[in-house]
Amino acid sequence: MVRNEARRTALADAAIEVLARDGARGLTFRAVDTEAGVPPGTASNYFAGRDELLHQAGLHIHVRLTPDETVLAGLMAAPRDRALVFRLMHDLRDRMLADRAGYLALLELRLEATRRPALREALTETLRDNLAANVGFHVDAGLPGGADTVLLLYFAMTGLLVEHLTTPDVLAEHDVTALVDLIVASALPE
Repeated sequence: MVRNEARRTALADAAIEVLARDGARGLTFRAVDTEAGVPPGTASNYFAGRDELLHQAGLHIHVRLTPDETVLAGLMAAPRDRALVFRLMHDLRDRMLADRAGYLALLELRLEATRRPALREALTETLRDNLAANVGFHVDAGLPGGADTVLLLYFAMTGLLVEHLTTPDVLAEHDVTALVDLIVASALPE
């Protein structure tokens, strides 16, 4: 396969945008080429098939959604207390909302994984590794609570983000910032 990494990244970004906008059924090589603004047939030169395109999009979504190292370092300069966990969860919310397409594409991949065993296996491995890394980060950083706290935060924040990004009117009477605070306060009572 072709080795132009900048173009490969641009195609993966285009695939994410197509997934978010059109769903997994709309993810075609032609749609990716059009979204990326490249000549027809370009995506098929970079990805051996649709399954590889889905897999690479999934891997790249996690790159896009990963916290910026500088921002994270700034956050982690604070005392390792309950207040820092609040700031970390608000940063998570902000990152997911800032890359709405990335998060929606991840949801599309989760749904498509229910129909594609190879995608399910790859996505499960990636999500499991990310969850383990989050638990490890929290514990190693000396943040309050332990692995169970991270699991509670993970599942609660995931549910909040899914609701907010897919059916925001459900939360119309609620302030999302206050809901993040409620999640953290429930996971880490004083």
